[in-house]
Amino acid sequence: MQGTSSLLMPKLEDAKRVPVERPRPTFPVTVIIPVRNEARNLPRCLESVRGAGEVYVIDSQSTDATIEVAESYGAHVVQFQYRGGWPKKRQWAMESLPISCDWILLLDADEMVTPELEQEMRSAIQNSAVDGYYVCLRMHFLGRILRHGDANFWKLVLFRRGKGRYECRFRDQDSSMADMEVHEHIVVDGSTSRLRSALIHNNIESLDRYIQKHNEYSNWEARVLLLGEQNALELPPSLLGTQAQRRRWLKKKLYGLPGSPVVLFLYRYFLRLGFLDGVPGLIYCGFQAVQMFHTKSKIYELKSRLQQEAAKGN
Repeated sequence: MQGTSSLLMPKLEDAKRVPVERPRPTFPVTVIIPVRNEARNLPRCLESVRGAGEVYVIDSQSTDATIEVAESYGAHVVQFQYRGGWPKKRQWAMESLPISCDWILLLDADEMVTPELEQEMRSAIQNSAVDGYYVCLRMHFLGRILRHGDANFWKLVLFRRGKGRYECRFRDQDSSMADMEVHEHIVVDGSTSRLRSALIHNNIESLDRYIQKHNEYSNWEARVLLLGEQNALELPPSLLGTQAQRRRWLKKKLYGLPGSPVVLFLYRYFLRLGFLDGVPGLIYCGFQAVQMFHTKSKIYELKSRLQQEAAKGN
């Protein structure tokens, strides 16, 4: 894998180390933040990790002020040029960057570490018996914290260097499917635990941007669900596994049902009490159902295309 990535991905000479004085590190972790046109979200994210040992911002040729914002906070900026395949942005960064800290914290530009979470992380990384930690995302959507609708979930974002890697669910990927990991999860070689404090997730900058990103996600998901089972590095769906594996198991069953986008909406909005989150809850649950409809439609389109190609081959 390492040999392939060195051929496909940019070299570390592209890294721009900015001579901006950072506060004395109080939180000895390496923070990795993938970005593309995130100038609006990035300040909150970077401000929340000012005490980190080092911060890498992995950019994908942003056309706004993303780079300038990252430099103003003293982050190391690396340009990433995706040319398809695997690894994608975050896994490439973990394989290629000269990471100096023993622990890695993966954040998105629209996420923010609270002082309570940083304090808990600082204590957690002193535990030699644990190699990775799950953190619950507290989702802010259209100006409101979503507390229902199955909106909040756990993801593994903090882990010991060399102990964590992304699963690879599908290798035949291209730029239409986003240049970073979408619904792949970190797999840790060792014991894991959960932290009590939540990670703030400002899920949306605008509905227009939200729709653009989820169009890429549905391109990826359609191919994974139709063709991705060939990959041995995928976390298996399991009703008795982690939260991610349970969600994957339920999604796989749900996609086979007629009218499953409607079922998903009813489940999230009524059974999971999404209606208690007001209009933002309605919009969120509706968009989740619409994305499932888009994915199912693209699966149908892709399956039809493959059948036509097979017929021509015969």
